Amino acid sequence: MATDRSDPPLPQAIDAPFDSALSERYLVYALSTITARSLPDLRDGLKPVHRRLLWAMRLLKLDPASGYKKCARVVGDVIGKYHPHGDASVYDAMVRLAQDFALRYPLVDGQGNFGNIDGDNPAAYRYTEARLTQVAMDLMAGLDENAVDFRATYNNEEEEPELFPGLFPNLLANGAAGIAVGMATSIPPHNAAELLDAAMLLVDDRDATDAQVLEHVKGPDFPTGGLVVDSPAAIAEAYATGRGSFRVRARWEVEREKGGGWQIVVTEIPYGIQKNKLIENIAALINEKKLPILADVRDESDAVVRLILEPRSRTVDPQLLMDGLFRLTELENRFSLNLNVLDAQRTPRVLSLRETLAQWVDHQFVVLRRRSEHRLRKIADRLELLGGYLIAFLNLDRVIAIIRTEDEPKAVMMAEFGLTDRQAEAILNMRLRSLRRLEEMELTRERDALTKEQADLELLLSSEQRQKSRLKRDMKKLRERYGPDTPLGKRRTTVAEAAPTRDIPLEAMIEREPITVVLSQRGWVRALRGHLELASAETMKFKEGDGPAFAFHAQTTDKLLLAAENGRFFTLAADKLPGGRGFGEPVRASIDLDGSVAIVALLKARVDTKLLVVATDGRGFVVPVGEVLAETRKGKTVLTPRLDARLKLVRRIGANDDYVAAIGDNRKLLVFPLGELPEMARGQGAQLQRYRDGGLADATTFVFSAGLSWPMGGDRGRTRSEADMGPWRAARGAAGRMPPTGFPRDNRFYNLD
Repeated sequence: MATDRSDPPLPQAIDAPFDSALSERYLVYALSTITARSLPDLRDGLKPVHRRLLWAMRLLKLDPASGYKKCARVVGDVIGKYHPHGDASVYDAMVRLAQDFALRYPLVDGQGNFGNIDGDNPAAYRYTEARLTQVAMDLMAGLDENAVDFRATYNNEEEEPELFPGLFPNLLANGAAGIAVGMATSIPPHNAAELLDAAMLLVDDRDATDAQVLEHVKGPDFPTGGLVVDSPAAIAEAYATGRGSFRVRARWEVEREKGGGWQIVVTEIPYGIQKNKLIENIAALINEKKLPILADVRDESDAVVRLILEPRSRTVDPQLLMDGLFRLTELENRFSLNLNVLDAQRTPRVLSLRETLAQWVDHQFVVLRRRSEHRLRKIADRLELLGGYLIAFLNLDRVIAIIRTEDEPKAVMMAEFGLTDRQAEAILNMRLRSLRRLEEMELTRERDALTKEQADLELLLSSEQRQKSRLKRDMKKLRERYGPDTPLGKRRTTVAEAAPTRDIPLEAMIEREPITVVLSQRGWVRALRGHLELASAETMKFKEGDGPAFAFHAQTTDKLLLAAENGRFFTLAADKLPGGRGFGEPVRASIDLDGSVAIVALLKARVDTKLLVVATDGRGFVVPVGEVLAETRKGKTVLTPRLDARLKLVRRIGANDDYVAAIGDNRKLLVFPLGELPEMARGQGAQLQRYRDGGLADATTFVFSAGLSWPMGGDRGRTRSEADMGPWRAARGAAGRMPPTGFPRDNRFYNLD
C-alpha cells in the first residue's frame, strides 16, 4: 500500500545526514570489535570468549582434580549464559586453549581428539571432554576475594568477571593474535619463569630499562620449539618498540648411517606451521626439481615431530641443503610482533615489552590491595561473631536463662551484654554441642590468630615496601611451579644468532648433467646429452647452407658467454638450452641480438678466470669473467670498437699465462708481456700490434718459458712447438716479424676453447 508523503514521521525515526549516521554506527561497530573481540586485555591476556569459557568451566567445578565433562556442556553454558554467539566459534576457541602445540601453557585439559600439528580438525564437541589446567586456576586465583569487578551478563541474569586477577602472566606467556578494524595484534609466547623474573625486577625498580628487562627475557618461547636466529640487537629493537618480527627456524640434526651415508632429521618446526602442508611443499620442490640436491622427504612422526630429509648424494653439504630449504619452504618463517593490547583503561595501545610488564605489575599491586582489603572485611566480620561467642561463654548461665525465660531474648541480650544484632543472632543460632569447654578454647585461638592476621594486613596496606615484598614472595612461589627445571617450564625455543641463509649456488638448484653444446654458423643452438666426440659436430644435421660454428663440452649447471661482433656479451643458462633433437632453436630468440650482427664466440663462463678481448683493428684488453656476466636479455657492452672495427676474438687466459702472441693479416707475429695490456671492465683497450695494411688475424696468451704451439693440420691432429719465442718478443704495439717455419697459413693459433 502506498504511503502518503504528508503522513507525520514515525516517532522512532531520526532525521540525520546519511554519511554522519553511517560513520557513527560504523565507529560503534569498530570499537566493539576492538575491545570485545580482537584485542586481549593487558591484565589477563584474554579476549572475552576465552574469559567466559574459563569462567563457565570454573562454575561447573571442572578444576584439575575433578573429572572431565563433555565440551558440549561447556559450550552450551557459555553461549546460553555469557557469550551469545555461534557454538562453532566458541568451540574453536576452546579447542585452541587445549592444544599444547598452539598454547605454550594450555588453559584447558582436553580428553579426546583436539586436532594435531598436521592441521587435522578436532572431533565434534559431543565427543570430547575437558577440564581446567593448573595454569587456568592460577590465572583465576582471587576471583572469590573481590580482586576484580563483576558485571551483568548480556541478559542480566548472571554475573561475570571483567577480567581475571591471577598472578600468572598470561598475555606474554601464551601470546595472542587478532585482527580488528584498522588494527591488529600479534604477540608470541614467552617463558613464564623469565617473565616472572623480569616482573620481580620491575617490582623493585619501576623505571628499569629495556636492556635490564631483556637480561631476563631472552626472547620468544614457542610451544613447538625451534630456534630464533635474530641478532640480540634486532630482538632488543623489536621489544623496545613493540613492533618487529622474529626469524624462526626448524631444529635439525644430521643422522649418520652405516657406510658413510647420512640423512637430516627435523625434530621441531616453526610455530604455527602445519606439518602436512610443510611436507607437501618440500615434496613439490623435489618433483619440480627446484632443489635437486634433495632426494626425498619422509614423515616418521608419532607423538614427536620427526621429518627425514634424504640428500641426493653423500657429498652434499648438509648446511647448504638446509639453507636451500630455509629459503624455499616454511622450515624458516617470520613471526611478527605487534604488542597492541588494551591497557587498564581499555584503550588500545602498542607498548614495549617493558611497558607491558610494568603495567601488568601495576595491576598486580591493585589486585593485592583489593584481596587484602577483602580479607580484612572478612576478618572483621568473623571477629565480630567470635566476640559475641566469647561473651556468651563467659555468661553462659545467664544467656541460657534469658533464652528460657524471655519472650524476646535477642533484644534482652543485646541490651544486657552490649551485643550487636549479628552477634545476638549468631548466639541464638548456636548449637548445643558448641557449648563444650573445648569449643571456647578453639574460639580463643581463632580470635588471636585472626587478630594477628588483621594487624599484618593493616601493616601491609600501609606500607608500599611490604606490598613489594609480598608480591615478590608470591611470584617466587609461582615461579617454582613453572621454573626451568620443570617439564612445563623448561625453555623450548633456543635463542641464538645465526648467519643469514647463503645464496644457493646454481649447481644446487639444477641437476648436474653432462651436455655437448653446438652453435651453428647461422645461430641455431642445441644441447645434446652426454659428452660426445666434438668431431661428430661436423656430421650433425643442419639446415641447408648451415654448419657448425662452436662445439664444446659443458654441464647443465654452467653459464655460457656469447660474444657478438658489436662488443656486447650475453649470458646463457646451459640448462635452458633446447635439446639435441632437430636443428635446435635460434639463439637470438632468448637474447636481444639483431640478425645482422655476427656471433664471435661462445664459451663457458668460469668466474675465476679472465678473458682476452681484441677488435679487428688490434685494440684490446683483459677483462675478468665476472665483469661480463649479464642478467638480462640485452646483455652487457664490454668492448666499444672504433669506427669500422668490430670484435674479432675472445680468448680465455690460462692461469699461468704471462705473454700475449698476436698475428696480423700481414702475417707478422708479435709477442709481448701480458702485463702490458690493461685490465678493464669496458672500453676500447690498448693497441696490441701495429699494422700498415689489414688488421688483426688472431691472438692468444701462453707461458713464455714453455714456448708456443700450433696445429700442423691433417687428420692426425699433431701440433708443432717453438720453444724459444725470444726473436719475436718486443714491446706492445710493435709491428712484429714473420712467424716460425711451419706456422699455419690461415694465421690461426691453436685454441683449446
